[in-house]
Amino acid sequence: MALARWLSPALALSVAAYGTVARPRLLRWGATDEELAASFPGGALIAGGKRSATMAVTIEAPPSRVWPWLVQMGCNRAGWYSWDRLDNRGVASAEHIHPEWQDVSVGEHLDSSPSGRVWFEVAAVEPERFLALRAPLDLRGRPFDTSGARPRFFSDSLWAFRLEELPGKRTRLVVSGYACSNPRVLTAAGDFVFCEPAHWVMQVRQFANLKRRIDREGEIRARAR
Repeated sequence: MALARWLSPALALSVAAYGTVARPRLLRWGATDEELAASFPGGALIAGGKRSATMAVTIEAPPSRVWPWLVQMGCNRAGWYSWDRLDNRGVASAEHIHPEWQDVSVGEHLDSSPSGRVWFEVAAVEPERFLALRAPLDLRGRPFDTSGARPRFFSDSLWAFRLEELPGKRTRLVVSGYACSNPRVLTAAGDFVFCEPAHWVMQVRQFANLKRRIDREGEIRARAR
């Protein structure tokens, strides 16, 4: 009983600290105040959606060299460049550009699990500028058809990549999106406890791995000249 009386305030304090100190930093990892305040494309793609986390990184290469890595993403394709054991059943993400995976179009499905039972739907494609992937799921985790009505209970979210060319042939890669769900009380709790921290873990890893791959590709190109 004494332990329970001690744990309860400690847990409440930990949750409060995470919510007020850690969580705001995770939700804007790497992003500037200007990037947070600026509008982000794709809002019209998710009816009733609200802006989700905004994270960003600067890559020492122009958008023309970053874009090919993004469009080849997907399980059974190049992977996600993140923690492969978690999002690709241990299959290593691609270390090179694959020409056969460079064409994507709106409406295409990119598998988000190796089984192919769940996927991201390509919602927007602007070559070398913007790529938006939509995840429409019922609360059993099954995709639903976005051309019809949503299920009663659902999660509908957009994971989007905006590329902006910077001076010096660099790219500012900003990742954000929009989400809508029902019942919101339940999904908000899931976001707070699991989805938001998990997204941060996976996104930071993806940024690091993309930078490493693109930097190495640049070094190979420089040596070949």
